Amino acid sequence: MIGYYILLGIIALVSFAVSAKLKSKFEHYSKVHLRNGMSGAEIAQKMLTDNGIYDVRVISTPGRLTDHYNPADKTVNLSEAVYNQRNAASAAVAAHEVGHAVQHAKAYSMLQLRSKLVPVVSVTSGMSQWLVIGGLILGAASGIGAGYYIAVAGLVFMLMATIFSFITLPVEYDASNRALAWLKNKNMLTPQEYSGAEDSLKWAARTYVVAAIGALASLLYWALQVFGGRSRD
Repeated sequence: MIGYYILLGIIALVSFAVSAKLKSKFEHYSKVHLRNGMSGAEIAQKMLTDNGIYDVRVISTPGRLTDHYNPADKTVNLSEAVYNQRNAASAAVAAHEVGHAVQHAKAYSMLQLRSKLVPVVSVTSGMSQWLVIGGLILGAASGIGAGYYIAVAGLVFMLMATIFSFITLPVEYDASNRALAWLKNKNMLTPQEYSGAEDSLKWAARTYVVAAIGALASLLYWALQVFGGRSRD
């Protein structure tokens, strides 16, 4: 168990470092104002139009870093700062979220797979670790096989969350690639502005990489606890 907490600590430190770097990057590029004077909302709307998408709305949502695309109601939700501001960071985020809308419109396979897993993972991810720990405790206390199978069920749930994390990677990278390609091909940004947008999205993507590695490390640790203990028996 101590090893697990050490692992969690290391992953948490890396995640904190990446998140802090991402925050500093966005603050820096928020000061790089766009020569074209377009807001994040206007950038998003133009990218939708240029891709022939007319049934998706661009709306403002409260909070910070709350930007997302909702395929259920076809809305590009931009945080208030991104929606209103006119800088390289806002352009990057707005175009990235529209990248997801383009994926949806073009039936991008990885996005479709991810969407199918969302309702399952939302239910199973919260209980997976508790099932594993509960199963291990029950098995150690009673010596019966029920605890082992409960722990295995928890591992299956954890595996689904890990798969979800890794499927998220190509979805996010592809959305960023679509965004950057459009920004460049349409000459929306100056070279300096484009460099800022590219750097912002690069660091945003790294947060998903850290999350995926953390999910895999946790899965492997608990798998060793369950199956390692079984083999010793």
